[in-house]
Amino acid sequence: MENDEESNEHSADTEATVACPYCGEANDIALDPGGASVQEYVEDCHVCCRPWQVRIRWRRNGSAEVRLDPLDQ
Repeated sequence: MENDEESNEHSADTEATVACPYCGEANDIALDPGGASVQEYVEDCHVCCRPWQVRIRWRRNGSAEVRLDPLDQ
């Protein structure tokens, strides 16, 4: 049983599909589970090229909560 719990702790999300807050198109983004438990950075939409603020919060089970916000220009 202990091995199963350990393997669940170490399986982390490494990518996410998100919708651009401007054009609504789906974008696949890479996630870095080895970084901080809360991460923020700017990434451009792969379709309309407008920038968004990406906020990632890691849960204990390795899953990531990803939030996008449009950047004021």
